[in-house]
Amino acid sequence: MTLYQECRLCPRECGVNRSGGASEGHAGFCKETSQLRISHVGPHFGEEPPLTGTHGSGTIFFSGCSLRCSYCQNYQISRDGLGQPVDLDEVTRRVERMIRDHHVHNINLVTPDHFLPHAFSLISLLRRKGYSLPTVFNISGYQSVPILKLAELYADIYLPDFKYADPALAAKFSRSGDYADVALRAISEMIRQKGFLDSFDSGSLLASRGAMVRHLILPGYVENSINALTTLFLEFGALLPISLMSQYSPVLHHEEESMNRTLTAEEFQAVYAHAVDLGFVHLFVQFPEERGPGIKPPFLPDFRLNQPFFTPHD
Repeated sequence: MTLYQECRLCPRECGVNRSGGASEGHAGFCKETSQLRISHVGPHFGEEPPLTGTHGSGTIFFSGCSLRCSYCQNYQISRDGLGQPVDLDEVTRRVERMIRDHHVHNINLVTPDHFLPHAFSLISLLRRKGYSLPTVFNISGYQSVPILKLAELYADIYLPDFKYADPALAAKFSRSGDYADVALRAISEMIRQKGFLDSFDSGSLLASRGAMVRHLILPGYVENSINALTTLFLEFGALLPISLMSQYSPVLHHEEESMNRTLTAEEFQAVYAHAVDLGFVHLFVQFPEERGPGIKPPFLPDFRLNQPFFTPHD
């Protein structure tokens, strides 16, 4: 827990003393002290097939975020601070209940960077209790390599984003002009530790180890996506598992008009065709859905509800 003192858990290295919890600690860039806060624990059926399986991925959504993108679909927790203070014992009980009641296939830590000391402790507790489910680190790509080295003992699967090839775009939407360089170093470390996602080679439908990179296409910024995919291909080759996502949905108003709409079919097709032309072998594709006006996208959560996401039974 000393990692919360002069915090260097993320590449921003804000150096804030977050220790002492809500009463004594100061909030870092992530807007969180060392008081663990959770917004949701439960099975999630919207992840890629090797993680979702038939019973869902066992997600734990941490409040706050070290990147805080202006367009985040989870803005209620990443930017607005929605979530409840909990202690480690309570989270452990909730995770055990989730495993017992829903038979989830993995433990999926969503944006845990700024609470990694608690995340490490949680995983250790679960392992001592005999749980052996794979642990997923579901992260932004904007990670510190020294901290990732600490995470090696606790992570089984890395699910990072690679959001930007364009530094100006990263600075505009995530206040991280160094995003591409930082993320490439971080993803290299993740692959060094775990290799590529193993479900492709093991013959299993479910993943137990490895890394897969996500990329969300932003409306109006096709060139960023094309350059991001090219960069990933040149750095890691055709066998890198890629998840190409089209789910962008405007949740907060932007000055850029394109960011106030969803992706067009033409924009998606241009990026998808480029991914195919590059020759990525393991490519998950989220094709745009046809939706009528006013119909809420099924992947857009509302963390004010007990069940923020849709389920197969909805």
